[in-house]
Amino acid sequence: MEGKSNLAKSLDYLKSIIIWQTKNISAENKTPFPDFPSLNIDEPTFFTQFVTELDLDENEFILFLLVLIPHLQPNFFDTILTEHFPKGGEFTEFGGIRGINHRGILPTGETALYVLAGNDLEKRLALFELFDSEHFFAKNQILTLEEVKNGEPRMSGKIILSQEYIELFTTGKISTPQFGNQFPAQKIETPLNWEDIILSPETHQQIKDIENWVNHFEKLKQNDSMKKYLKTGYRALFYGPPGTGKTLTATLLGKFTEREVFKIDLSLVVSKYIGETEKNLGQLFNKAQSKNWILFFDEADALFGKRTETRDAHDRYANQEVAFLLQKIEEFDGLVILASNLKSNIDAAFSRRFQSIIHFPMPNSKERLSLWEKYLPSDFTLLPKNSLKEISERYELSGAAIVNIIQLCILRAMGNQTKIIDIKDLIEAIRLEFQKEGKMII
Repeated sequence: MEGKSNLAKSLDYLKSIIIWQTKNISAENKTPFPDFPSLNIDEPTFFTQFVTELDLDENEFILFLLVLIPHLQPNFFDTILTEHFPKGGEFTEFGGIRGINHRGILPTGETALYVLAGNDLEKRLALFELFDSEHFFAKNQILTLEEVKNGEPRMSGKIILSQEYIELFTTGKISTPQFGNQFPAQKIETPLNWEDIILSPETHQQIKDIENWVNHFEKLKQNDSMKKYLKTGYRALFYGPPGTGKTLTATLLGKFTEREVFKIDLSLVVSKYIGETEKNLGQLFNKAQSKNWILFFDEADALFGKRTETRDAHDRYANQEVAFLLQKIEEFDGLVILASNLKSNIDAAFSRRFQSIIHFPMPNSKERLSLWEKYLPSDFTLLPKNSLKEISERYELSGAAIVNIIQLCILRAMGNQTKIIDIKDLIEAIRLEFQKEGKMII
């Protein structure tokens, strides 16, 4: 096998094991079990990195190869079995199923037991731990055993390799999950920096505390005195009026801690059908587990709001959804941020579980002046000059509202082929912004 890649050597090894089992499963004098391949640990492939970093033992290595091979060589199992059983017929011991589109054999738990243990009952029983929920294969969402219908043997379930690992082994990278019913979240990014957002000193410090958790928690977990007291993951509530920077802050946290931020679309999560909301949430959190993602639930009141008194079946199921969500958030190993306009809208059961509850107040007049000066382009002039201070003191506006107003004024100025903004046009734009919020200019 000299000159072959580690993957090619490994697949030759898997083939030799299957042939060995088919020849020796009923033989009294068995030939020696095939030798484990000598891998080049310096080979720059994700396959080599995966095998060496996880330090897979022989059984784990073979199981992983079994579930990977259908994605690389669809006829792998059929070719071996046809060669050694030319007359065909049922080969129950080998297990495996046929897919809908895939015409080759897809390995099941039974396939793994056959290849790894043959008919040795004690070995077979010991191998069940490979599919245990506490095994790192399951905990890291690498591979799982598909659930089967009630009454059928558990090991008849198909072994499923995570889509992320399929992509890594075939393309060398993981693509961003596609937004839709199967993944109701969109990745959010921003070209802005911390300097582009105005936060109160207290809010800024609390955000810094979250950033410290993201950057240093893994190291803290190594502290023998602390690790037994530490909770999994981090949960934060951002609350305050619209436009005060909650979404932007979540996005900036991701940008400057080098973590992807996914904004959850609750309209795709919450379902009127019983059990569907839990299913949607379960898929989302399973996908996000161990990814170092930040999950951002905007307008979280729709799902995280106060539970109702149980008056009918609908209320009972709604409260079950909240309880299920609490469980998933508690189990999640990353950062979850909930955003709400009012802190009082969030159920008290959630509030007790937040490590931080951060208020995003409307900016004061001094902060508003900084926002006006920051967002107004330097090549446009507001007349009369020096009127921004009065505007800042007179009109209570969020940062997002100020951006909207400046944008409207600049577009109107450009339409008039000028770079001068008259104070009357600015006040008219403020009036229109207030009107959207149901307010009136005083």
